[in-house]
Amino acid sequence: MNSIHPTAVIMPGAEIGENVSIGAYSIIGEDCVIGENCVIDAHVKIAPHTSIGSNCRIYFGAVVGDDPQDHRFKPGVLSHTRIGDNVTLREYVTIHRSPFENGLTEVGDRTLLMAFVHVGHDARIGRNVTVANNSVFAGHVTVDDGAVISAYVLVHQFCRIGKLAMIGGRTLVRQDVPDFCMLSEDNTVCGMNVIGLRRAGFDDERRFRIKKIIKTYFFRKLNSIQAIEQIKADFPGDPDAAGFTGFIINSKRGIMPGSPALAALGGNPREEK
Repeated sequence: MNSIHPTAVIMPGAEIGENVSIGAYSIIGEDCVIGENCVIDAHVKIAPHTSIGSNCRIYFGAVVGDDPQDHRFKPGVLSHTRIGDNVTLREYVTIHRSPFENGLTEVGDRTLLMAFVHVGHDARIGRNVTVANNSVFAGHVTVDDGAVISAYVLVHQFCRIGKLAMIGGRTLVRQDVPDFCMLSEDNTVCGMNVIGLRRAGFDDERRFRIKKIIKTYFFRKLNSIQAIEQIKADFPGDPDAAGFTGFIINSKRGIMPGSPALAALGGNPREEK
């Protein structure tokens, strides 16, 4: 049985699943779909053409699927916002739809966006992503599965953050961050996301290979082409190596730099061996 506060506004054409709770003064727009077992707190706006998966929790003041902050946007453009299953959106999260016809902004399953996070138009946030308070993603940003973004991070438009990457607090991400890497507060890659890979179930041998891949690319004083060729030679047929080098080859904004201090040491001595 649904629990919908009498002051909530459900627009015509909205589809509400079973066992949904909607708080006071919340608005569910036209052509919205709310999955089963969702909890939507007070003063939440779910804008038109937005779908929310099952078992989601959306906290006070969040705005999901509203018009983009983009000069190119014209009223009447039909674009969409899709939120996966088991997603948590904390207080005052904002997520904007695309300014382009049939465009999509998406947040994947089991992702947590903490308070005051902003997700710009056409961004794609993957599954099992954690984003801490006050971080901001500009338009067209991609965050791959399992990444962790600390608080007060600013991500430039069109940047990509790789799977299981870790972004330190108060960083400015101007270029791409490859799979498995850790970006430190001085805006440089300092090595492998050791804790994240352990939590993801990567065994010692696999983590050791990934550490060597990252060390080769960022800390061996090779240019990008030389480093990619060395990785391919050292790890033929290895899927993690192939994914890492493919990420770099396909990057459109280039790759965030490695730490010069750690490059002088040949890598981060504090990492596991």
